[in-house]
Amino acid sequence: MRIVVTGGAGFIGSHVARAFASAKHEVLVIDDLSRGKRENLTNDLELAQLSITSPEVEQVISEFRPEAVFHHAAQIDVRQSVADPALDAMVNVEGTVRVASAAARADCKVFVLASTGGAIYGEQENYPADETHATRSKSPYGVSKLCGELYLGYFQRSFGMRCVALRYANVYGPRQDPHGEAGVVAIFAQKMLRGESPVIHGDGEQTRDYVFIDDVVQANVLALTNHHARGSYNIGTGIETSVTSLAQHIARATGYKGEIAHGPAKQGEQQRSNLDAGRAKRELGWTAKASLEHGLATTVAWFRSA
Repeated sequence: MRIVVTGGAGFIGSHVARAFASAKHEVLVIDDLSRGKRENLTNDLELAQLSITSPEVEQVISEFRPEAVFHHAAQIDVRQSVADPALDAMVNVEGTVRVASAAARADCKVFVLASTGGAIYGEQENYPADETHATRSKSPYGVSKLCGELYLGYFQRSFGMRCVALRYANVYGPRQDPHGEAGVVAIFAQKMLRGESPVIHGDGEQTRDYVFIDDVVQANVLALTNHHARGSYNIGTGIETSVTSLAQHIARATGYKGEIAHGPAKQGEQQRSNLDAGRAKRELGWTAKASLEHGLATTVAWFRSA
């Protein structure tokens, strides 16, 4: 099968692209390398170095004629989205529309969007939240991802392209970027391995649902192979872990004995988040298998050897 993975040189996208290449699919990665890294790509992955907001991306998709598209290219930083909502919308809304429109015109059969769980729902009324929960995002990032999902509904109705949105919880694992503001596990792990003090923004009682990358890859595989899958699916563990508790877990995994500092809370971040993945279990046959301890140990081991 011919498969496009946008953002395929990034953290999540590179794991997804490698999995499909290992399964002997013909995979084209589209990535402008603004955050992704060429070294994340194996030799069996072809790269088109393009922005998803450029007209050229439509031509590349038209010529490749993919049977499936996995759309992971995005502006992923919640805080950046608050600072520059227009940029966030340009990448996450305009970029998604360009890629989905080109895929539909190329007679693509399946389109899978990497969406977001916590950021779409905002401060939750129910814990864990299922896909019927109200969407009241506290950040432009969550709004832009929800907008992408709504556009996919249009393309599915108008072109018959089967569309799936995987609403990820907080994904972590090997190859996660430890630079910038996103990716707290990677940031904390690298700092602690260097003997540097990590900084928790706020009181540390804010919670997230941390899901390991291998489980996320499996969700993408099932979205492709389950021909009845349509619409939005939460991809998370349903377990809340505070940032303070996460830092303590990583300290044990790294052997870090130093201080864990605190800084001011960041605008646009919600207090609690965890996801009910019951629909994914019922319809995709997906459940998160990796425990937090196993996932963190694997991630720390990768950073230690990187």
